Amino acid sequence: MPPHRVAVVAPSPVSMFNLAIPELLFAKVEIGGAPGYEVVVCTPDPGPIATTGGLDLYVNRGLDAVEGADTVLVAGTGQRYEPDPRTVAAVVTAAARGVRVASICSGAFVLAEAGLLDGRSATTYWELAEELRRRYPALDLKGDVLYVQDGNVMTSSGYAAGIDLCLHMIRTDYGAAVANTVARRALVAPVRPGGQTQFTHTPLPAERGVACADTRGWVMRNLDKPLTLTDLARHAGVSVRTLTRRFHAESGMSPLQWLLHQRVERAKELLETTTLTMDQIAQSSGLGSADSLRAHMTRRTGLPPTAYRSTFTRLTPTPA
Repeated sequence: MPPHRVAVVAPSPVSMFNLAIPELLFAKVEIGGAPGYEVVVCTPDPGPIATTGGLDLYVNRGLDAVEGADTVLVAGTGQRYEPDPRTVAAVVTAAARGVRVASICSGAFVLAEAGLLDGRSATTYWELAEELRRRYPALDLKGDVLYVQDGNVMTSSGYAAGIDLCLHMIRTDYGAAVANTVARRALVAPVRPGGQTQFTHTPLPAERGVACADTRGWVMRNLDKPLTLTDLARHAGVSVRTLTRRFHAESGMSPLQWLLHQRVERAKELLETTTLTMDQIAQSSGLGSADSLRAHMTRRTGLPPTAYRSTFTRLTPTPA
């Protein structure tokens, strides 16, 4: 099959970080030795465009690149800006064709101006959330989450949340195993749930987010074991209270919430890529029993394990 074509629309000025995220992650997807995506960057006025860093960036494709895209992703500026009417029109046309439309950061203003967020759940960078809500009251703003998918429309908050959104797209298109492989190759965190908060109020520890890294790696190697909060604290060499504080500061969630998320992600991978039974998958992911697996999968994905396997298995499964 031809690669999935992604048209990334760059406003002016554009956040170079926003623009780099889809190129970095989608370029690492290989399916059967072939590229899984083709990424094309475009802009209303081809040529040099300003960036928020004060540099000029040359973009040689116009909005005609949107016409043949399977996904249209509007990058952001990291600040408030007026959507270009030409970009809005291109997004409206793309949505009418039924393609997936997404935004990073302030790109949500383009989707809102296009009417695509009316009656939908959406998010944007937290500093811009109130203005987006004020200007477009018909949308259901989720102001403190990483990303939101509502039907064929996706929005993310700012900065690194764009990474989470793109990994979510990869998982949607090619499955959890591929998305997690990309995350490992790019040295970023595995797919995080969209409902995770954008930021924490707890100051980061002196290690700037790596104090629990060894323990997280140890947990990932031992997901099939019945780990407790005490086990994690003992491995980290700290008290349960200290571990919980540091873990939340680094990951935005408690150790046990993070552990459960990783168990469910492991179960997804096994459902997609193996022929293991439900009991075997539950044991291998540390969820215990087939009943527990069913409850957690249904709560997290809206699908029981058997339905998830039939929906998301893309290759002939092989035994683990």
